[in-house]
Parts: sequence; C-alpha cells; structure tokens
Amino acid sequence: MIRPVALTAGFVVLAGMMAWAAEQAPKKSAEASAPDAAAVERARKTVRMLDEVYKQTVVLITDKYVHDQDDFAAGSAAVLLFKNISKSGHQQVRLLDVSGDPYEPENVAKSSFEKEGVKRIKAGAASYDEVLKKDGKFELHAITSVPVVMDKCIMCHAHYADAKKKNQAVGAISYIVPIE
Repeated sequence: MIRPVALTAGFVVLAGMMAWAAEQAPKKSAEASAPDAAAVERARKTVRMLDEVYKQTVVLITDKYVHDQDDFAAGSAAVLLFKNISKSGHQQVRLLDVSGDPYEPENVAKSSFEKEGVKRIKAGAASYDEVLKKDGKFELHAITSVPVVMDKCIMCHAHYADAKKKNQAVGAISYIVPIE
C-alpha cells in the first residue's frame, strides 16, 4: 500500500517536472510578431522557382508560337495563366508594366508594395520582397524584373527597343506566397 504522503510527494514532483518542461518548450503565441526565418527562406525559394518556370514558359511560348503581330501574345498568355493560377488560392501572381506604357490598363501596380517594387525595379533592382501579415497570417510579397530577352517582344511593343539595348526591365511579376 502506498502511503498518502509518498503519493502526494510524487504528484508534487511530477507537477513540478511538467511545469519545468512547459517553461523549456518553445513559446508559440497565437499572434506571432514575426514568422520563422526558415519559413521565410522557403517562401523565397518558392518564388525563385516559380519565377524561373513562369519566365521560361513565356520565352518558350514566344519562341514557338509568336511569329507576327496577329498571333496571340505570350504576355497575354501569361496574364491569363496568372489569373487562373491565382484563382487556385495557393499563390497570387500578376504581370505588371514597368515601362510606363502598359499593354493593358490592369497591368499596373496597385498595392503600395507593388508600387514600391516597381520603383525599385525601375532603379535597377532584379527583385524586391517584404513579409506582410494579412488576416493573422504571414505572406511573402515579392516582385521580380522582366527584361526584354527576345526581339519578338519588340514586334508588338516597339517602345521596348531602347529598354532591350539598355538591358532595362519593362515589366515585373508580382507574387504573394503564404509563409508556412
């Protein structure tokens, strides 16, 4: 038979150990002030991967399917692709004009992040990102430059010729990726 004093002492020791273990565990608050640095890096890596895929897709479409001004423009294909991808909810992606003469009026920077990103891209940055919080969740907002890499782009956008010579961006891709 276990004595009541020994049983009580055992519970006190066990409770003390549990309290100590709880103090040692990493703190997770419902409202963290910043996301985990490793999670932010994963989101940046995701943006780099998506950026490569999307840009290579536009180059491939331009190379194989755009032969004259009557063909469906690769930039228009990108806009439609990005709209469909954004509807999935996994990420948000938009093609933006940086030249100041957008092909379509909706392809301009809208958010304060996009406006700042376009400003930085125009100044020569290859990319720019910020961690922002929306509805209690962290997101990586990123923007990458789109230079003129093919002469076929100038076929529909004559004003891109000078930008190509100077290796300047004429567009940007804006991303919103969840940080998980």
